[in-house]
This record gives sequence, C-alpha cells and structure tokens, in this order.
Amino acid sequence: MTDRSHSRSDTGTGGLEVVGLSVRITGRTILDDVTFTVPPGERVGVIGASGSGKSMTSLALMGLEPTGATVTGSIRLDGTELVGLPDRQRARLRGAGIGMVFQEPGTALDPLRRVGTQIAEPLRLHRGLDRRAARAAATALAADVGLPDPESLLRQYPHQLSGGQRQRICIAMAMAGQPAYLVADEPTTALDVTTEARILDLFEGLSAGMVFVTHDLAVLARIADTAVVLDAGRVVEQGSVASLLAAPQHPATVALVDAARATARRTRPSGGSA
Repeated sequence: MTDRSHSRSDTGTGGLEVVGLSVRITGRTILDDVTFTVPPGERVGVIGASGSGKSMTSLALMGLEPTGATVTGSIRLDGTELVGLPDRQRARLRGAGIGMVFQEPGTALDPLRRVGTQIAEPLRLHRGLDRRAARAAATALAADVGLPDPESLLRQYPHQLSGGQRQRICIAMAMAGQPAYLVADEPTTALDVTTEARILDLFEGLSAGMVFVTHDLAVLARIADTAVVLDAGRVVEQGSVASLLAAPQHPATVALVDAARATARRTRPSGGSA
C-alpha cells in the first residue's frame, strides 16, 4: 500500500530527494519521517546500529519493501515521484535510473541462471547491447570487480561461488545498467581488505549519485562526504562525515564512533603509532 501525500506537481530540484519517508508493517513503524537528499553525483552515507532501519531505507528507495508494508512520504528521483508510482513504471526505473547492491547476495541472485547471464541482462535491457556485446561487457565488469578468470567464472551458477564472489557479481550487476543513482547496502561486508579497497576505488570513480549503507565508519569516511544517522527508524543526526566523526552529538552517533575507535585500538598493530 502506498500514499502520495507528499507528491507535488513541480519537477523538483534534481537529485534523489527523500522527504518524510515512513514505512509501517502490520501496525509497527519501521521508518518514521526519514528525510535526506542525494544531489546528482554525490555520495551520502546511511549509518546506524543493527535494526536501525538502514536496509529498509534501501528497499523503500527501490520500491521493494515487504508485501503488506504501508509507505508514506515522498521519494523523488530527478523530479519523478516514486511513492505511489505503478509497479510497471517503477520497474522501468530500476537498473538505469536507480540500481542497488543488495546486502544478501545469496538471495539477490537467481540460483537457476548462470551468473554471466544475470550480469548481461541489464546490459541488454538498459544499454541495448546484443548478446555477444553484452557477454563481452559482462566479462569486463567481472574483471573490474576483481573476479579471477572472469570468462570461466561467468559460466558458473551462484552456488558454485564463494560469498565474496557472489557479492562482487551483485556489484557488477548493479553497475551494468549505468544507473544515475546507486543504492549500496553493506556492499563490502563479505570481502577481504584488499578486494574491499578495490571495490571502493571503483565506487569512487563512478559518476552516479550514491546512497552508501554501512556500519563501518572507516569505509564511510572514505566513500561519503555527508551522512545521516538512523536510530529506531528515525534520522537522529546528519551532516558532514568529518563533523559526525569528530564531534558526534546524538547518543546513537556517539555509540557508533566509540565502538569504531575501540575496534581500531584492538586491531592496531603492536607498536603502531596512534
């Protein structure tokens, strides 16, 4: 169920504009009056503890909230209101207008189709490539995300790949449609440090606007200039990443920063400089 109470007749100012977004499921409020803006080409982080509403925010942006959810507020993509938009029209915007890297690659991939076919599909759908060109472009994308022997790997099925390889397949799929905006929900959690650095380099080179959902403040500091902090489904603080990390104001932000600092102290090599 959707509601367009925040819809306006103007074309907006561009960017991805979220105003008063709320999601309720069987009477329970999951998101409550979430508001933030992603200007074209900019990267905004969404952070918070487990259960704070980060993943639901991502799903709502894509129109993929659970069956039975009630969504109110406004999500405008370069002036187009998405809340209340018919499913068929919403689906046309996925992939090229807005793409997503899902948190759980194991459930995001079709287990019955080879992974190369799954990367090639948005290449053919959104970029108009023929089968041969799409296969070549899919191989190039697989190489970009650091998959070994991509020509061979793309002939495999998801269950034949490791969790980190599946996550990189999902990243390649999201990039295939060259979306204007990319929603990335914890996109590097299954990756080793070296591969994570490569993927973050790749993200930094994109011209797309990005909503980057993470619990890792070190990753946040690298990938985003501004961030919003969620707690119990509400935005409790937002601003530049530098200010949030240096002088957090809300207790939820303070807890995140303190936890990150404690982790950094535990993992710092013995004898390393502070």
